[in-house]
Amino acid sequence: MGDPPVRAATAAQARARFFNSANAFNLKLPAVPRARFDAARDAALADAAGTGAYPMDQSAAFGCGFPATTPLVLARYLRIGAGETLSTRFAASGEVHYAIAGNGETRVAGETIAWGPGDVMVLPGGEAVEHRATGGAAAVLWTVTNEPALAFERLNPPAAGAAAVDPVHYPAAEITHQVEVLQALPAAADQAGVALIFSAERTADSRNAMPSLTLALNTLAPGMHQRAHRHNAAAITLCVEGEGCFSMIDGHRIDWSPFATMVTPPAEVHSHHNGGPRLARFLIVQDGGWHYHARTMGFEFAE
Repeated sequence: MGDPPVRAATAAQARARFFNSANAFNLKLPAVPRARFDAARDAALADAAGTGAYPMDQSAAFGCGFPATTPLVLARYLRIGAGETLSTRFAASGEVHYAIAGNGETRVAGETIAWGPGDVMVLPGGEAVEHRATGGAAAVLWTVTNEPALAFERLNPPAAGAAAVDPVHYPAAEITHQVEVLQALPAAADQAGVALIFSAERTADSRNAMPSLTLALNTLAPGMHQRAHRHNAAAITLCVEGEGCFSMIDGHRIDWSPFATMVTPPAEVHSHHNGGPRLARFLIVQDGGWHYHARTMGFEFAE
């Protein structure tokens, strides 16, 4: 069945295109690659590295016309030299940050957040952000935004003061306390690991960190594995702590490496394994907010 010619009397009519049931559904998009990013991490953590951003962009691999780690999410390492300031204004509706190294202050929307290693921040989009390294040493942040989602529709970020999230700070000490509380609780038979879910006052109803992104610190006891499962949300994972740990993604083994970033493509069956002597911790950002809203998360166990 061919494409019938378009009969057009105006320029607007000439732009019309028609497809049919024979050719409208044969579009094949490149798959999102499973990946572990070491080069960006190594560059950001190098002693001689300068202040700047180190994106994990694999957009070319899946045919995307703008920087992206997965189709809806972009991850970066941000390095701020000792005593220096890094100013950003990402075209996103919100930002997730994890402090890998160093101490610093972040100024956004009239507030200042002082942070150190292990702290987590969620910041509103549409705002100018200033990260300053304090304490006489360089600082490194792991940063995730939904810039690709806005770029796909050529949307602008929210106007200053109009974002759906406020600045939120989760100190490392409080995160550790919350994990200890979780570890002491009995596990349910169908529980998908022991995870601390980050949310906020304005997003608590959806349990998300920001409307489109979910954020969780997953933990895995020594000698244990998280049951193989799948979901339609793509996952970007920061390996916070885990000796002898690895993930199996669609039958492929990816070993963990400290503060490396891994990508689990949407819908691929995956499991996580701890072969080390200590509790493993890994921070995961997913584009789950989109899928929860659309009722398309599709979570299911594969074992």
